[in-house]
Parts: sequence; C-alpha cells; structure tokens
Amino acid sequence: MVQYKWIALSNTSLGAFMAFMNANIVLISLPAIFRGIDINPFDSFQYLLWILFGYSIVSAILVVNVGRLSDIYGRVRMYNIGFAIFTIGSILLYITPGTGSIAALQLIAYRVVQAIGGSLLMANSAAILSEAFPPNQRGFALGLNGVIGIFGGVAGIIVGGILATIYWRDVFLVSVPIGILGTIWSLRSLKQLSPPNRHQKLDIPGNLLYAVALILILVGITYGILPYGSEVTGWGNPYVIASIISGLVLLGGFLFLERRVSDPMFRLELFKLRSFSASAIAILLAQLAFGGLQLMLVLLLQAIWLPLHGYSYSVTPFWAGIYLLPLLAGFGIMGSIAGRLSDKYGAKILATTGLVILGAGFLGLTTLPYDFSYPIFASIIFIMGIGNGLFVSPNMAALINSSPPQHRGSASGIRAMLTNTGSTLSIGIFFTIVIEVLYLLLPSTLTSALNAAGAPQLAPFMAKIPPTAAIFASFLGYNPVSAILSQLPSSVVSSISPHAISIITGNFWFPKVIAPAFMKSLKIAFYAGSAMAFSAAIASALRGKTIIYERDMQNTTVSNEK
Repeated sequence: MVQYKWIALSNTSLGAFMAFMNANIVLISLPAIFRGIDINPFDSFQYLLWILFGYSIVSAILVVNVGRLSDIYGRVRMYNIGFAIFTIGSILLYITPGTGSIAALQLIAYRVVQAIGGSLLMANSAAILSEAFPPNQRGFALGLNGVIGIFGGVAGIIVGGILATIYWRDVFLVSVPIGILGTIWSLRSLKQLSPPNRHQKLDIPGNLLYAVALILILVGITYGILPYGSEVTGWGNPYVIASIISGLVLLGGFLFLERRVSDPMFRLELFKLRSFSASAIAILLAQLAFGGLQLMLVLLLQAIWLPLHGYSYSVTPFWAGIYLLPLLAGFGIMGSIAGRLSDKYGAKILATTGLVILGAGFLGLTTLPYDFSYPIFASIIFIMGIGNGLFVSPNMAALINSSPPQHRGSASGIRAMLTNTGSTLSIGIFFTIVIEVLYLLLPSTLTSALNAAGAPQLAPFMAKIPPTAAIFASFLGYNPVSAILSQLPSSVVSSISPHAISIITGNFWFPKVIAPAFMKSLKIAFYAGSAMAFSAAIASALRGKTIIYERDMQNTTVSNEK
C-alpha cells in the first residue's frame, strides 16, 4: 500500500498534466488553428466560443454521471477508459481533414470526444487518490496533483507557442504520446482498492433529466454572449430565454426526482453534511469569480497591453501566456503547501484566507491603468494565484474527506461538475459585462478617433463593429481595422490617404483607441469577480469543523442505501 499510493499519485498527476497542458495549448494556439483551417475571425466567433466552451460544457454534463457509474463499475476501470478516449480525441484533432466552417465543426466535435475522456479522468482522479492515501495525507496528495497540473499548464503555454509557429496540427499531436503512456501505465499499475457496489441501479430518468437540463442552461448562456439581431448580446433572444428557463424547470424536476429514487445519480444526502455542502458552495462561487479571470487577462494583454508595447499581433497570443505565468506560479507554489497544511490544520482557515486574498486581488486589478507597469500587474496576479492555491487543495480535501468512501466517485463528480459549470458561467458573466459596456462606449470612441486620424470615411463602418467581433479578432491576434478594410469596397479604401491607413492599421492605433473603454469594462467585471470571491469566503467560513468520515462519522448513516 505504501508503494501503491505513489503509483496512484504519479498516474493521476500525469492525467492532470495532460489535461492542463491541452487546455492552454488550445488557448494559446487558436490564432494559428484558425489561420490553418482558413477561417475569417469576424465570421467565426461562434466557432471560437464552442471550441473554448464545448469541452467544459460536456465535462460539466458528464462528470456527475461518470462519478456515479464509477461507484458502480469501478473507478480505476472508468479512469483507464478516460485516458484512452482522450488520446483518441487528440488523434482525431490532429487529422482534422476539412477547411473553413466544416473544419471548425470537426474541431468542436473532436473536442467533445476529448471532453468525454477528460470527464472520466477528472471525475475519478480525486477518488482514486482518496482511496490510496490515508486521511491525514489526502490534502498533500490532492495539492501535489494540482501543482503538477499547473506545470502542465505552463508547458502548454510554452509548447503551444512554439508548435503553433511550426504547424498548427502539431499542437494536438503533443498530447498523444502522453495519452498512450498514461493509458498503458494505468492499465498495468492502478488497482481497485474498494469493491464497486454492483447492486446499485442506474438512475436512467435522472441521468436524462440532468443531462438535458444542464445542456439547455449552458447552451443558452453560451448563445447569450453572441449578438442577436441588432442587439450586442443574445440575452433577449427568445431561444436563449426559453433554453435557460426550460433547463431550470427540468433541473428542478431532476432534484425532485432524486429525492424519490432508491439509487439516485446525484447524492443529495451528501449536502446534509455541513462540511461537504459548504465546500461545494465555495467551489461554485470561487469558480464564478476565478473561472473567467485568465481569459479576461489574456484579452487585456493581447488586445491592449502587448500591442501598445510593440508586440505584433502574430505573437501576442504566445506572449500573453508567458506574461500570465505568475498567476500559475502562485498557484503552483502554494497548492502543495496548502494541501499539506490542511492535513494538519483543516481547511477552514486556509481556504477562507485564500478566497479573501483572491477577492482583494480582484480589487487590486481595478486600480491598474490600461498602460500598467508589468511588475505591479505580475505581483497582483501572483498573489491571486497564491490565494487560489490556498483555497483549492484544502477545500477539495475537505469535500472528499467528508464523503462516505462508497460515494467518493459521486462526490468527486459533483466537485468537477461545479468547477466546470462555475467556470462556464463565469466566462459568460465576464464577457457580458465587457461587451455591454463596450457597446455603449465604443461607437463614439471609434468615430472620434477616425476623424482625428484623417479617415472619417470609415466611421460609419467601424461604428457598426459588434464589440464581440472586435474582442475576438484581437483575441485571435488580428488587427480588426485591417480585417474591416479588406471587406470594404475599393472605392471607400482608395479615398483614404495611405498615411491614414498606415496609422489605423498599425499596432498602436486600435488598442490605444479602445483601451480606456475596454479597461473600464474590465474593471466592472473585476468588481463582480471580487464580490463573488468574498461570497465564496463567507461560504467557506461557515463550513464548521473539519470532518474526516472514517474518523468522525463511521457510525453515522448519511446514505440512503438499503
């Protein structure tokens, strides 16, 4: 057993490394991927959203189901299958045969395959570690697992930046050897330490209700970010409203059903445990705060700060990742330390302090001008990474430790579902704030700047640019002005002096013009993030004393098993 716990830690850490690396490789390499499949960024933000969101949406839908199946059929078996499916998805992404919109749809479909494998890995890794390590070492194991995942994220930024300049398909190929190694190793080395409960029944109605409800809610949120008719966002779209309302109604029906079946998919009785419920609520609120932060900071760097400091649009994605490394470093340094401390002192003080630090970090970001000093920016995000590291490992250990051993697959699935759902909701909230504020400020800002630059002919066209298109074009490493000029009649373009065109298509003009409005919108989003982080801290502080099920509740019945 002593030797096996390190085998389990190393194998699950390899899975975390691969998943984090893959996520950052895709984020950093999107400009190269979109150029490789020959797609116009102004007509493609719906594809961009689904490549980014599709993975997390599918994961959020599946992880609870997978956790429940793992309790029945075995966590190690499901984990092994996850490694294999993730590897197959990576191979499919590498050989994507189409171009244009067809290729974008293929990439989205293959990312869904990856997400299925990732769900099997995510839902079972914490449960496997909780079986392999004794209660007084679980925080350390979970923390170290998260830190190695962060190393994967750093590797993804560097490797993705290098491979994207060589050949866009290679960014997907890099996960394949890791996936093959992990699949073989997990098959040969991992053991099912606790027997699965084959007497439990699958909750098929609950599975269907839950899946449809979450699909409707998350898809509605995703399309709420996109323009609808003359509106800058789609929150007034009847289909978006109907999708979200229908999803919420079905979710209510799902919760009603789960209280009345003998073997429910969603173990609601776990929420009767104060330590579990407080940990779960804190996860959701923390993800609402932190889930969209990295993407917002990438936008700030790529769309504003890097171009203003002389970086060409072709390299801004890579350097945005490099300049965000302090955020990952703070998490990596504190993650394993906090996990070890939580084994000794419990999660309450550590997790709550981490969330307070995270909330204060958001407030620190609101004080920055758009042309900020990088050392100050790096210090703030490093401290925010430390705060997140203080929270994640102790809180995860508290949630797993308070769960009955036979339901830890379900508990791990609930944790993963809350993480992915909160992250998707967070991106939707942040994007909505940014887009709505830019919609109010951007037209007049662009008109005044074009008049001053000697290109008033462009004002009627530029003022109509949806903020979504401008943001995503910048995110993908394109100068939106150049893209607009390429779509205008030649008579309009020829009426503008070459000097004016050279000014407005340079690296500096567009980011400098939109910088004040963009920074104002981000500050409002950061205030919202701060409020959610402090709310998570309150939930964490109300968790009560640390509970380890094997020690504190062995004789207490918290399940509804017969």
